Amino acid sequence: MTRAARAEVSPGNESPVAPPAEAFSAHWRLRWKLAVGLPLLIAVLAGTVIFSAAQGPAAISFGSVASVLLHGLGVPALGFTPTEQRIVEQIRLPRVLAGVLVGLALGVGGSVLQGLFRNPLADPGVIGVSSGGALGAVLAISTGLAAAHVLAVPLAALLGALTVAFVVFGVGLHRGPSPMLSVVLAGLALGAMASAFTSLAISLTEDLERNRAILFWLMGGLDNRAWDHVRLLVIPVILGAIICIAAARELNLLLMGEESALTLGVPVSKVRVFLLTIVAAMTAVAVSVSGIISFVGLIVPHVVRLLVGYDHRLVIPFSGLTGAIFLVLADVGARTLIAPAELRVGIITSALGAPFFLYLIFRQRLERSRL
Repeated sequence: MTRAARAEVSPGNESPVAPPAEAFSAHWRLRWKLAVGLPLLIAVLAGTVIFSAAQGPAAISFGSVASVLLHGLGVPALGFTPTEQRIVEQIRLPRVLAGVLVGLALGVGGSVLQGLFRNPLADPGVIGVSSGGALGAVLAISTGLAAAHVLAVPLAALLGALTVAFVVFGVGLHRGPSPMLSVVLAGLALGAMASAFTSLAISLTEDLERNRAILFWLMGGLDNRAWDHVRLLVIPVILGAIICIAAARELNLLLMGEESALTLGVPVSKVRVFLLTIVAAMTAVAVSVSGIISFVGLIVPHVVRLLVGYDHRLVIPFSGLTGAIFLVLADVGARTLIAPAELRVGIITSALGAPFFLYLIFRQRLERSRL
């Protein structure tokens, strides 16, 4: 890592690896990017929420949607009808906010995992959480448990995701020369096993309606999301994002290598276990509500790093907000591209993410060949 790069990822002007002038310059660059970038992304996200809530079979203007949102926040606002208020508040807004929280969780989770593994190809699916969530949801649908309550499938998916994460960490995080590689291998193995049991459950389900529900869930989507789903998401996702942002300094130091991080006082093993647990919990909650939505945690953090650098004090919050914007816009595309029919959000994100994934592989090979 070059001297300038070390200054960029170091914790401001207290950095032991950058000269004072460079550390001071990096500190003010960081503050400038935060002061400009965060309000800009928040404004774009607010506009995206209004734009998304205005889309649907019943035409509602952007102004009416904004007025409904202001009214819901306790701000006196006019310019909407009772019908428009019911449509926005009871049907569209829960779906949009669920997309915001799922995108936030996947964006933050991807940025943290890529920092921990020091690999831009890492994403939340690498620890097997998505496959575990899929197994839990499929079992709930195939056994008829889904009819018991609107949260039956999300809670079953959450249980499956956390179970797989717990087993992966128990198997992978042992004392050894490469614990992170062990986590990846354990995640792949447990993910494959969960996928096998998922396929078995699907093959044993003879009810066509249940099979259709399973297929729709596996493709990922935000349709029919209610306020119960938002309440399930909001505390774990927001709290997890705050914890990950607070750990940005440790992630920055890990970029310089394990030995350097240990020398600078970072308890590497504890930080790894702690952050992996937080990311697994966030991803599990997100997957439990949206189903499997691929590539958000892969492409969003990489694009953010291309724009703002490798400092996790920028990468983590920017990835979370960008992931929220990206997923909400993907959901708009899913609703409108073949209206009045509807695509699955997972199809949209995969169609965009797969080519980008191939680009990352090609770019890495190109850089290695140059070296």
